[in-house]
Amino acid sequence: MQISFFDGSQPLKLNKPIRLIELFAGYGSQALALKYLGVQFEHWRICEWAVKSIQAYKDLHFEADKTDYSAPMSADEVYEALSNAGISSDYETAMTSAQVRRLGEKRARVIYNNIKATNNLVSITNAKADDFNITETDKYLYVMTYSYPCQDISNAGLYKGMKKGSGTRSALLWEVERILKDLKELPQILLMENVPGVLSGRNIGEFAEWLKVLDGLGYKTKWQKLNATDFGVPQNRERLFAVSVLGDYYFDFPNKKGCNTPLRELLETDVDERYYLKGKVVLSLIEHKKKQEAKGNTFGWKPQKIGGGGPPELLIPKVAGVQVQTLSLNYKATEFERLTETSSALCARDYKGYGNQHATAVMEIEE
Repeated sequence: MQISFFDGSQPLKLNKPIRLIELFAGYGSQALALKYLGVQFEHWRICEWAVKSIQAYKDLHFEADKTDYSAPMSADEVYEALSNAGISSDYETAMTSAQVRRLGEKRARVIYNNIKATNNLVSITNAKADDFNITETDKYLYVMTYSYPCQDISNAGLYKGMKKGSGTRSALLWEVERILKDLKELPQILLMENVPGVLSGRNIGEFAEWLKVLDGLGYKTKWQKLNATDFGVPQNRERLFAVSVLGDYYFDFPNKKGCNTPLRELLETDVDERYYLKGKVVLSLIEHKKKQEAKGNTFGWKPQKIGGGGPPELLIPKVAGVQVQTLSLNYKATEFERLTETSSALCARDYKGYGNQHATAVMEIEE
């Protein structure tokens, strides 16, 4: 049963220039989606505090921007700006002033320049409504995405939940409420993407409360679980999406179209060496598999020498001392099935054995 539904009388139409705001931006997957679809938009604001993700966002979306925004500033001023912004090196906590200084001046200036180039407000907890500069909504369509952290609601997490005031990473959702309620002009469209665990018994009450907040602000919200393999992508990846539209409009999710693309068609045969798996990395994955098996979990790496038994082969290139021999569907950690032309798909998670398909790379370890 839907908790909230559209009852608008007009179909939603994107008939204004789009200004995109990405909260919890990561490397900007929502921006990439718009680019892949050929939709014209302006990067308006983002919130992302993780240093590595900030770098990835800059590389993917603003690579041409070589401006040294830190040039007029002393090293101390750069350190102070980064400390006040609330950058994080571990995706969990903000760096202290001492930790920021240990980055060194050169690295600190790079991070500062990345932040400025990407219109990044950094930590959502420090962002104020006025920072988003949402104006002239009669001329522009503001789309705000808020794919808030899933760790505390994911199957692979510890189920700490997303309750308001709990202090969990997933509870950062309620920072979005704070910002929306303080805005003088609201973004016309909100987009949420998260794991299906949002709808679990542990979290459904908070999700219902969140939809109630959106209703109170004037949004009509529609949500649905979608699987990538139903929309042409050979990956069994199920996610919950919620689209909220301000005003008297309605929106329908697209119909499923299935997937006729075999996984092998997406595997590249000529890959730059910087993307190769190193032998040390593969060995660490094997050790990780052993540790997870000891806990009763599954993990999708199975070492195997060439010429040994195992599943049928799907050959892909040799990678830096490690020959990837096959890529197969793993149903019970020991039973394999060859990838087919129409149903081959990677699984989104191989960590705890949820679901009935798990992608396993069977590899030769050189002696």
